[in-house]
Amino acid sequence: MPHDHDHDHDHDGGSALSPTALRVKALESLLVEKGYVDPDALDVIVETYETKIGPRNGASVVAKAWTDPEYKAWLLKDATAAIASLGFTGRQGEHMVAVENTPDTHNLIVCTLCSCYPWSVLGLPPVWYKAPPYRSRAVIDPRSVLAEFGLDLPAETAIRVWDSTAEIRYLVLPMRPERTEGWSAEKLATLVTRDSMIGTALASDPGARS
Repeated sequence: MPHDHDHDHDHDGGSALSPTALRVKALESLLVEKGYVDPDALDVIVETYETKIGPRNGASVVAKAWTDPEYKAWLLKDATAAIASLGFTGRQGEHMVAVENTPDTHNLIVCTLCSCYPWSVLGLPPVWYKAPPYRSRAVIDPRSVLAEFGLDLPAETAIRVWDSTAEIRYLVLPMRPERTEGWSAEKLATLVTRDSMIGTALASDPGARS
C-alpha cells in the first residue's frame, strides 16, 4: 500500500525528524537548559503514556471483544466504528482495521516506511517500532523478530504481517488466554498489553497475575 509522506512521522533518512518533532526537541532542550523540566521526569512521563495510559484504550476494546460476540463481529467488520463507539477516536486512529490471532495464524503490525501507529488506542509508539531494524526485518523475517521479543511460535503457525499506512492503522486482537472463564471485561483488560496488540507478544498469562 502507498504511504502518504505529508503526515507528521519520523522517516528513515538517517536520524531526520519531522518539523514538528524538531520543534518539540528544541523546546524540550530549552526547558531542560533553564531548569524548568527534569529530563528524567520526562522519560517517566513518556514511558507511562507508552506502556500504561495509552494502551488501556486498546485493552478495553480487546476485552470487550473477548466478552461480547456481537461486538467482536462488529470490530472485525468495521473496527473504526466499533472502536469509536467506546469513545476512542482521534488523530492517527481515523481508519482502523482489526486482525484476529488464531491458533493457526499470528498477526504482526509494522510500518515499513515511517511510523504510522494508532495513537488513539495504543498511546505513544515505542522506540523500537519506529526503528529501521524492526521496520525492515519484521517483513523479511518476522519469525526471527518475534523470537527476539521472546515469542517463539510453533512452526505450523502462519505469521501474517500488516503494513500500516497513512490511510489505515491496524490493531491485533490477541487470543483470549485460557483459564479466564467468568472474568469481567475489566479484569480481562489487565491481561492485554501494548505489545500483544501490535503482535510482538501474546496476552499475559492469567497465572502470572494471580
